[in-house]
Amino acid sequence: MESDCQKYLTLSGLEPLVVTPESNFINVGERTNVTGSRKFLRLIKEEKYEEALEVARDQVDGGAQILDVNMDEGMLDGVHAMTTFLNLIASEPDISRIPLMIDSSKWDIIEAGLKVAQGKCVVNSISLKEGEAEFKRQAKLVMRYGAAVIVMAFDEDGQADTYQRRIDICKRSYDILVNEVGFKPQDIIFDPNIFPVATGMEEHRKNALDFFNATKWIRDNLPYANVSGGVSNVSFSFRGNNIVREAMHSAFLYHAIKNGMNLGIVNPTMLEIYDEINSELLQLVEDVLFDRHDQATERLIEYAETVKGDKKEEHITIQEWRNTPLQERITHSLVKGIDAFIIEDVEEARLASNKPIDVIEGHLMIGMNVVGDLFGSGKMFLPQVVKSARVMKKAVAYLQPFIEAEKDGKQEFAGKILMATVKGDVHDIGKNIVSVVLGCNNYEIIDLGVMVPPEKIIETAIKEQVDIIGLSGLITPSLDEMVYVSKQMEKNNLHIPLIIGGATTSKAHTSVKIAPHYNNTVVHINDASRAVTVVGDLLNDNNKIFKEEIRAEYDTFRTQFLNRTQQKEYISIEDAREKKYKIDWNKSEIVKPKTLGIQVIKDFDITKLEDFIDWTPFFRSWDLHGKYPDILTDNVVGNQATDLFEDAQQLLQKVFSEQLLKAKAVFGLFPANTINDDDIEVTTMGCHAEPVEASQKEKLTFLTLRQQLKKRDHVPNHALADFIAPKQTGIQDYIGAFCVSTGFGTAELAAKFEAENDDYNAIMIKALADRLAEAFAEYLHKEVRTKHWAYAANENLNNQDLIKEAYKGIRPAPGYPACPDHLEKTTIWELLNVKENIGVELTDSLAMWPAASVSGYYFGNKEAKYFGLGKITEDQLKDYTNRRNITLDDARKWLNPNLAD
Repeated sequence: MESDCQKYLTLSGLEPLVVTPESNFINVGERTNVTGSRKFLRLIKEEKYEEALEVARDQVDGGAQILDVNMDEGMLDGVHAMTTFLNLIASEPDISRIPLMIDSSKWDIIEAGLKVAQGKCVVNSISLKEGEAEFKRQAKLVMRYGAAVIVMAFDEDGQADTYQRRIDICKRSYDILVNEVGFKPQDIIFDPNIFPVATGMEEHRKNALDFFNATKWIRDNLPYANVSGGVSNVSFSFRGNNIVREAMHSAFLYHAIKNGMNLGIVNPTMLEIYDEINSELLQLVEDVLFDRHDQATERLIEYAETVKGDKKEEHITIQEWRNTPLQERITHSLVKGIDAFIIEDVEEARLASNKPIDVIEGHLMIGMNVVGDLFGSGKMFLPQVVKSARVMKKAVAYLQPFIEAEKDGKQEFAGKILMATVKGDVHDIGKNIVSVVLGCNNYEIIDLGVMVPPEKIIETAIKEQVDIIGLSGLITPSLDEMVYVSKQMEKNNLHIPLIIGGATTSKAHTSVKIAPHYNNTVVHINDASRAVTVVGDLLNDNNKIFKEEIRAEYDTFRTQFLNRTQQKEYISIEDAREKKYKIDWNKSEIVKPKTLGIQVIKDFDITKLEDFIDWTPFFRSWDLHGKYPDILTDNVVGNQATDLFEDAQQLLQKVFSEQLLKAKAVFGLFPANTINDDDIEVTTMGCHAEPVEASQKEKLTFLTLRQQLKKRDHVPNHALADFIAPKQTGIQDYIGAFCVSTGFGTAELAAKFEAENDDYNAIMIKALADRLAEAFAEYLHKEVRTKHWAYAANENLNNQDLIKEAYKGIRPAPGYPACPDHLEKTTIWELLNVKENIGVELTDSLAMWPAASVSGYYFGNKEAKYFGLGKITEDQLKDYTNRRNITLDDARKWLNPNLAD
């Protein structure tokens, strides 16, 4: 007979945690999650694990009963980070006394955590998304490691978004786990999906009620199973209104617990005490949660407008700071990013000063020093700093004519910095942000723009006698270009520190590939907040020790990185092909597209893209880290994220109403088959009924690359070619290709804002154009799946489903993990005649121009999945050069980051 303890979820660190009916709600601490905590992400990226442990300790001290650890970030070695951090936790008794939740969307990271986790932990999460076979495999491994598991209400058709779908998926998952896998039912924690309410959409009205009812059904019908969820999702519609959100969280949690929810992630700072919620507000909130009547949403929205803040109080506050001394007023304007009064205050300062330049070097720099101190201490965030720069530029522009008229010299800067996006690359959002931040700290910036050849960088650096060179790039060929620039700097005998930054750059690449070629200091900066400190240390009079420490640090990092890399085993390309992913083509469903050939969209209604925007990367581009919409209520960056989002919405609506950006697209669907294991032959003949510019060739070939990392038995080594039927089967298959752009007009708008000294909106329009381009790719893919190819004609997914890629088929892109070969873009351009049809061009390094453009392939097979190529070996590189008909040196240029050392 089972004891009572055996019937309940029992977890442990050094101490047991038994979740009984008498237990209070079990709160999960989530700050040790790189996707939700900017501070934790920074510490892990910089490998400051001891400081990261303090974040975990604070969670435990703050009352967390389970510690969620997540290392899912593109620039991290997630396996290494998870293993290292959990091993360190194990040595800290005050932290490791509570159980761990190993949280990842990547199974290799979860398994790495399971191997070293102390006690009995929770895996977050598994689901039926990839089918029963993979679900069972993962569940058996979780069971073998002795862990409990969170099971998402998600199956092959997507997330459960109704009561019936929730209970059906949970019942099916439970039966498989308990009856077929042998999983203990008390070790199962269901997450039946908390979705927003009061969105104004009819299908969302019952989101909370369905969750409550599904939770109760699970606890009544699936013996010993537990229920969890992320509470903040429910209040998404009221982001920015903390009064309403706190009431919604408390009321939702109160009723969810009554219905059986016994674990979950809750931000304690975003909870009101249930009994202390305003009675009118509580009534309105619960009307919405329980969908009591048709006007529930409308009435809560009306009430929410009344608690957004009193405009009279705001007016009084403005008047109070306007009555402070002049310096305080100028500093306040700079810190708060308010430009309404800066001209009159600067004029008052000018009249009281001996020289106009004194206002810049005195009043304005005093204010900007406060901005710098606040930013450096983490009390201000990047969007605020860029707004401060806008106020500063407006003030300096006003003073400039007075300075020139009196010829009283020029501003004394703290240093001169050259900034450039390297040859072939057109992306400059990050570079511009760093330039603004450094400019705020009194550094003179020489910005050479984008696609800057190394000769111009070196020539300008010598001519202007700059103190530092900063190189930026986003696409992978830029990494090799940066190596070349460093070699040229050494060849020209320069002694100028070099700073490296950009989305694809890393400390690993900088230390392994760039630093060895240049005898002066080379530093990688991964976010703007570090730029000021690093530049200050580099230009300090006593900088010798700092430079020596950087060199030693990078030498050590390089040695450790190469040692870690060399520990991985690889197989030959022939063996990798033997282990290819095998589809039973006699049983696989292949749908012939409704329309073959190319289609061009030139006058697209860009407003259709609003509902397809994924906002999370937008915040990341501003150095605010966290998932949307939760970031809007984050207890660290929530207020700034909300302000930034409101500004973005205003500019976005202006773009829509005034038609400031143009959206264009070209896509095509073609017969295709795999040939020679790794290549895809595309047939163009007879596919062009419309009078569009199309390839003149009858057949074109896409080349794919295959994983070579040694894996456990029965785990395949993927290539994209595996998802297209081989020619020898005699089965006709199909493939698609596309290019979309929302960048036409972006450069002109950004230049206009820059001319008005408005860097904030110059950066904002580029960030929005990028989001719209990704949204266009998402929109067009949906149209292809449901209408043009129509292999998923009955698909019904919301935006969150699209962001999570819950659809059938994939949309990989050249330059990204499954296909890091940028040269494949040239084949897409030839196949679709992209330049002639919509005007999007490729640079020498195969960056797309306009920058806000996206291109890639469409694979329609239901077994197609995303993967990362990882490292490849010399034998595949040589094979690739023969297939591509290029030299080994050229091949290394394009695939440099993917070559195993």
